[in-house]
Amino acid sequence: MSYIDGFVMAVPTANKQKFIDHAERCDSVFIEFGATRVIECWGDDVPNGQQTDFRKAVGATDDETVVFSWIEWPDKATRDAGMSKMMSEDFNDERIDPKKNPMPFDAKRLIYGGFAPIVEF
Repeated sequence: MSYIDGFVMAVPTANKQKFIDHAERCDSVFIEFGATRVIECWGDDVPNGQQTDFRKAVGATDDETVVFSWIEWPDKATRDAGMSKMMSEDFNDERIDPKKNPMPFDAKRLIYGGFAPIVEF
């Protein structure tokens, strides 16, 4: 069964195109390292909750949009190997170099995690 990395972030609404450009450059690296697909979703119907919600989770302000993204890998071993290559000191690729392709959002408020699917149709 596949393995999923999930991400939620707050992106300044004015930076939508910058985010798309950034993602298009970075996401190709995940595909090269074995991901089967990468999905970037711009918040369209993200309601405010009474106790918690996506906006609160990432501290989104009124001028920010919540982005929900995931990377699908064929399995956890492929994900671990791919991420290990990307995080190694020897890996040097301008597509993920923050100096050449800066994140158009506050990465300190990014939430992420790895998930093992338990039901899949």
